[in-house]
Amino acid sequence: MRFYRFCITAFITIICMNWLARSVVPSSDQLENIRAYTRQDEFDFTSWTLDAAWTKFSQGISGEESALSPAAAHDLVITYLSQVYGYQVVTQTLEQIYSDPAIHDPTAASAELRSEQHQLSADIKQSAPAAEAVLQDQITSVLYNQGLSSLGNPLPPVLFHFSPLPFALIISPRNIIRQDAYISLQTDLSITDRVALERAVETGQGVSALVEEIGGIGTYPTMVQQGSDLNWLVEVIAHEWIHNYLEWHPLGLGYDSSPEMRTMNETAASIAGKEISALVIARYYPELVPPAVDTAPARIEPNSLPPEPAFDFRAEMRDTRVKVDQLLAAGKVTEAETYMEERRQFFWQNGYQIRRLNQAYFAFHGAYADTPGGAAGADPVGPAVRELRRKSPTLAAFIHQIAALSSFEELQQLLH
Repeated sequence: MRFYRFCITAFITIICMNWLARSVVPSSDQLENIRAYTRQDEFDFTSWTLDAAWTKFSQGISGEESALSPAAAHDLVITYLSQVYGYQVVTQTLEQIYSDPAIHDPTAASAELRSEQHQLSADIKQSAPAAEAVLQDQITSVLYNQGLSSLGNPLPPVLFHFSPLPFALIISPRNIIRQDAYISLQTDLSITDRVALERAVETGQGVSALVEEIGGIGTYPTMVQQGSDLNWLVEVIAHEWIHNYLEWHPLGLGYDSSPEMRTMNETAASIAGKEISALVIARYYPELVPPAVDTAPARIEPNSLPPEPAFDFRAEMRDTRVKVDQLLAAGKVTEAETYMEERRQFFWQNGYQIRRLNQAYFAFHGAYADTPGGAAGADPVGPAVRELRRKSPTLAAFIHQIAALSSFEELQQLLH
């Protein structure tokens, strides 16, 4: 383990140089025109990467968490999650106090809560590095058991850092759903600023724009949004590690070469992230394993009315995407945009609070096609990746096969 941690510290330097080089947005006429609106708000990957790399270097040198017993490591992570959850609850309560018109002096009314929030913030800052190290070791062990390692350890090593994440500005043409640009913006951009930026870019460039929240970024170390849901956190960490792994293979190298390649990358990472997360939770946190879903049809009593069908978000979103694609293919851009707004209101009424539903929304979310339906619509790429996983005897076999592909056509040939 000590040797492995030494290798981590050496590997950090190599990968960070790669990511620092990639932190500069690629140049193109359209992208430069869009960056005229975003330059002052773009995220500083260089500073973040250097700071995170130093944190990981320090962890690799100390290696204190590797001496913990499995029970102590488990409790350390659970304690960290409870601190994050407490911070989230206190923050939400403070927002309610400052929004309540019946409270005339919110500063006085929130004094105790603000003190608690400050203490929780300090506790989280102290606990996070150790929790990160434990989760890295646990995911590393599962990757090794799944055959996703070289010389006994995953390559690159599993490294991530809890951090506020940049917002993502997604750009798509209006007449077709296609991600033409992705620009990372500062983490503290207000909702007012985000809306203003979308409107300015759309008006000035004649495109569809969306500023969206994300859960993780495959930098190195990986950026992961702080949260209290361990199932989700481990899935994001594993998802982003798959991107780190693919970076050194044809699939990852061709990520930006076509929409199909982006969907292949994201769908493969999503499939693997879910599987790895389930294995980590079952092995180290069995009390957090989600309950099994009952797929048996509900029994209907005689002379009773059948139950109301549940709202199927993924099916409804798939139908929406298919209709939008048809309208855009027919050149009916305005009709498509009117339809998307109507559907957004429909989703809102059914409990799904989507702020904007436009071409950029589908260009971004449609690449994550690990589950049937959803924003991918009738795109054949996601089903093909899922079919490859179904035919692969192991997760490692699936990852090794898809990592070697350079186009969607190669995936189709592999399947047939």
